[in-house]
Amino acid sequence: MHKKKILFLYTELAGYTVACLDELNKCDVEVFLINWTVNKEAPFQFNINAIHQSFRDEYSNDEDLIRYCKSINPDILLVSGWLDKGYLKVAKLFFKKIPTVLTMDNNWIGSLKQYMATWVSQFYLLNKFSHVWVPGSKQKEFAKKLGYSEDKIMTGFYSCNRTLFYNYYKKNKQLKTQKFPKVFLFVGRYIKSKGIFNLWNAFVEIYSKHDNEWELWCVGTGEEWNNKINHPRIKHFGFVQPDKFEEIIQKSGVYVMPSEFEPWGVSLHEFVSAGYPVIVSDQVGSSEVFVKKGKNGSIINLRSKVSLKEEMNNFMKMNDKDLLLMSEESVSLSEKISPEIWVEKLISLL
Repeated sequence: MHKKKILFLYTELAGYTVACLDELNKCDVEVFLINWTVNKEAPFQFNINAIHQSFRDEYSNDEDLIRYCKSINPDILLVSGWLDKGYLKVAKLFFKKIPTVLTMDNNWIGSLKQYMATWVSQFYLLNKFSHVWVPGSKQKEFAKKLGYSEDKIMTGFYSCNRTLFYNYYKKNKQLKTQKFPKVFLFVGRYIKSKGIFNLWNAFVEIYSKHDNEWELWCVGTGEEWNNKINHPRIKHFGFVQPDKFEEIIQKSGVYVMPSEFEPWGVSLHEFVSAGYPVIVSDQVGSSEVFVKKGKNGSIINLRSKVSLKEEMNNFMKMNDKDLLLMSEESVSLSEKISPEIWVEKLISLL
């Protein structure tokens, strides 16, 4: 009996996706992956084991892509998004023969563009994809409006590499118990929609009135790198690979995610897995799973200019005991989604 074959047609790959694929490789299946090349603003380095991988630009035309996918003869097809017309042609080819799964992270916001998508879905999506796999409830709402029934929609599509970040937590728990690091941490692209300027300005304003031992560390790169705010208590690290975070996690304490637009936000899952109390904006989709107000952190009102500054001030006044209790609650919440659960959901389609 031949191994079941699962084919992924992906856009930009991320480390958390690779963690799920690595977990999938532990099953008795054969995994094929085609993905776009790496985003320069998030230049992750991947070590993908036991996966048949190729890159989208290796196929000079859609016919070559279709020919290769037909030769695989997959038992499940997963396609990330609907931007790649070649990928859509492959989905059309296998529709009604095997489960063809659309993955998406678009929130339902009721925009004109989204209403148009619901109108054309029957000609564009419902005749290509049998299932939709989304991260959470807001994306599920969109999938329903596209015409998919409850039993054809799965949630929990995004999972971080929980083992990696939970191991960071275990390794540094004793040190943080002795003295909790008075360091806020931001990890993300240096673009305006990540809320970086609000974060930097809030921190600087706090220090202009109340000098204390807290610092702000920022990890990432992007188009606003040259416009970053420099301050004696703000450190900019540039891009750091996820498996090189050990020292940063050891010496930082509270994760801040002030995004103006964040349909999901896997990094929140990463840092609750690492035991961080959190401050996140109400635009971060994954807060529905990983944040309990007052238990492991706070959700700020993005429309309030003072909300972020107030919450950072509140955390600065907390004692180590309260911060450690929040840390433990974060770890508990992080267990709700994992690569193992991700694999179970995917394999259920077989």
